[in-house]
Amino acid sequence: MESLFLLIPLSLILVGLLAWILHWSIKSGQFDDLDGPGQSILMDDDAPPTKKVSENSQK
Repeated sequence: MESLFLLIPLSLILVGLLAWILHWSIKSGQFDDLDGPGQSILMDDDAPPTKKVSENSQK
């Protein structure tokens, strides 16, 4: 019974901390675009980038 006097307040503190972390992550924009990074991999160009040659190196 004595352990409940310690475990209940500790669990309430832990729940409050987790709720604060979730609230902070939502307000900071962590969950704004969930599909964009996954789709950007699929829409990536397969062709290698072309090298731009300056006019001075063509002489």
